[in-house]
Amino acid sequence: MAPHLRLNVLVFTLIRIVMNTMHRMVYPFLAVFGRGLGVDLPALSIALTTRSAVGVFSPFLASVADTRGRKAGMLLGVLLFITGTSIVVIWPTYTSFFLALIITMLGKYIFDPSMQAYLGDQVPYDRRGRVMAITELGWSLSFVIGVPLMGFLIARQGWMAPFPLLTLLGLLSLGGLYWLLPKDPKFDGKRPSMWRNFQAVLTYTPAIAGLALGFLISSANEVVNLVFGVWLENAFALQITALGAVAAVIGLGELGGESLSAGFTDRLGKPESVGLGIILNILAALALPFLGRSMPGAVLGLFLFYITFEFTLVSSIPMMTEIMPSARATYLSISIASVSLGRALGALLAVPIYNRGIMGNVLAAAAINLLALLALYLLKRTLLGRENG
Repeated sequence: MAPHLRLNVLVFTLIRIVMNTMHRMVYPFLAVFGRGLGVDLPALSIALTTRSAVGVFSPFLASVADTRGRKAGMLLGVLLFITGTSIVVIWPTYTSFFLALIITMLGKYIFDPSMQAYLGDQVPYDRRGRVMAITELGWSLSFVIGVPLMGFLIARQGWMAPFPLLTLLGLLSLGGLYWLLPKDPKFDGKRPSMWRNFQAVLTYTPAIAGLALGFLISSANEVVNLVFGVWLENAFALQITALGAVAAVIGLGELGGESLSAGFTDRLGKPESVGLGIILNILAALALPFLGRSMPGAVLGLFLFYITFEFTLVSSIPMMTEIMPSARATYLSISIASVSLGRALGALLAVPIYNRGIMGNVLAAAAINLLALLALYLLKRTLLGRENG
């Protein structure tokens, strides 16, 4: 990898740690934010639900990276992030917190596909898996490094403490990107419009199969993800502290999945890695009820479930970058939206299925993953020839 590209990947990963810290810190400190803002948990739940819903609209903004350039897309994403965090600094109320969740999420949904499209342009397909996996470390490291740092600040300075620091880091990110990245090619009016790119995506069968793949693997994960805490609490009477320790194990699983993807995706091949990940995730899901007969076994089962899911998801990203090279950012943003919708479906199914016990959830996850394998089969015939490209 060229030295300038290594620097780019490092900066992108650091920026993703910052953005993902804002996203992930809300969950462990939800009660703290509620007390600081003077609102109850249902009000915060509405804010989080709205934040999740904005992912559906992200492709309309993220397409700027195709129509105006990758740098423009990344700068817009970071600028929205800064806007969101600074609103809370200036106006620390529930309304500003609500807006901050939405605006920073939009910034993330624009930055991520713009960055991935840029790397798709710069990195050959046979080496793209490792590079993409490195930037995905920004997800797990935000939980391992960023969230504990925010907790340290909150414990000493109150609920608002993270927002000035996140705003400052956002400003440094904006300046770093502006200085680091070359100017986008001048827009000459010949590039396809946003609507033309959308039409191209939605009428291309492999593109639809790729969207279905992301939708299904995220749905399968969420069917278990939403209820594992309830399952552990019911089965072993765990308290909040113990559940927090389990969450840390899950964070390590995510880090392990990303690291494995960095090491093996390019060697095995992108479709093969995704297929292997799905099969291993099915096996991990089916093992959960049996391993879950003891507390250590349950934690081991969850670790295996999350490490195999993260390996699958991260291995799929470089594959997605090559499905529609002519509209990379647009396609990647729609792909992110499809993953969000998959999580929404999984969340909708999880609780009713759990009424019959955890076995129902793992069987549902396995069945949905089998459909994901079918979607992958449709993709593999198109993409396998590009592994040597």
